[in-house]
Amino acid sequence: MSKSPATQNEWQHLRNHTPARIALGRAGTSLPTEPSLDFQFAHALARDAVHTALDIQQLAANLQQLGLDSLQLKSAAIDRDTYLQRPDYGRKLHEDSDVFLRNYVSERKEAFDLAIVVADGLSALAIQRHTVPFLQRLLENFKEEGWSVAPVCFVQQGRVAVADQVGEILGAKMTVILIGERPGLSSPDSLGLYFTYGPKVGLTDASRNCISNVRLEGLPYGTAAFRLMYLMREACKRQLSGVDLKDEAEIPTLDDQGAGNFLLDNF
Repeated sequence: MSKSPATQNEWQHLRNHTPARIALGRAGTSLPTEPSLDFQFAHALARDAVHTALDIQQLAANLQQLGLDSLQLKSAAIDRDTYLQRPDYGRKLHEDSDVFLRNYVSERKEAFDLAIVVADGLSALAIQRHTVPFLQRLLENFKEEGWSVAPVCFVQQGRVAVADQVGEILGAKMTVILIGERPGLSSPDSLGLYFTYGPKVGLTDASRNCISNVRLEGLPYGTAAFRLMYLMREACKRQLSGVDLKDEAEIPTLDDQGAGNFLLDNF
C-alpha cells in the first residue's frame, strides 16, 4: 500500500475538542484534499446564510402557537444588495412600516414593558432555527415578572439599531432584538441578542447589552434566557442598560455548590 502524501499534524487529537480549524495537516505546501473541501463547504454555508430569505410566515405561525402575536415590518433597505451595501438603511424603518406601526399604536393605545424585535440580519438561518425555541424558554421565565409584551415585530433587512425606533414608537420600556449574526466558517447560524432600556432613535451601541452565539453548539437557549432575564431585572431597578450594566448573572450549576460563574471557578 502506498504511503499517503498528506502529513498529519501531531496536534490532531485536539480537533476532538473544538470546531476551530486546527491541526489540519499538509500535503506539500498545501492543505490535504479533505480539509480543503471542508473549508469550501463551510464557506458556501456562510454565504447561503447571508443570502437566504427569511420565512416570516412560518415563524409567525409558530409564535402564534406560543401565544405571541406578530407584526411584519421592513427596514429602509429595499433589497438584500442595498442592505449589505448601506448599513444605515437597515437601522431605520421604511416609511410605510413607520406609518403602519404608529397607526397600530394610536388605535390600541397600549403600554408595553418589552418590545421583541426579530430581524434577519446577516443570517436568516439563525433566526429560522433559534427564534421559536429561544422565545419559548424566555417566556417560561417571563411569566413570573408580570411584564406586558408587545406583538413580536419582524423587520426584514433589519440591523440592531432598528429596534430603538420600534421600541420608541411602541412606547416600550425595554427592547430586545434577535438578529442573525455574521456567519463564521464554523457557525453559520449564530443568533445574537441585543437588549436596550429606554429605547429611542439615536442611541449608540454603548447603550446596549449583547448576548451572542446563541445556538445548539454555542450558548444554550436556557442560559441565554437566564442572562437576558438578569439584565432586564437589573435594568428595571437601575433604569439603564449598556456599558453601565454589567452581566453578573450567576448561572446555576449541576453540582451541589449552587450558583457559580464558570469564569471564576478556578480562581
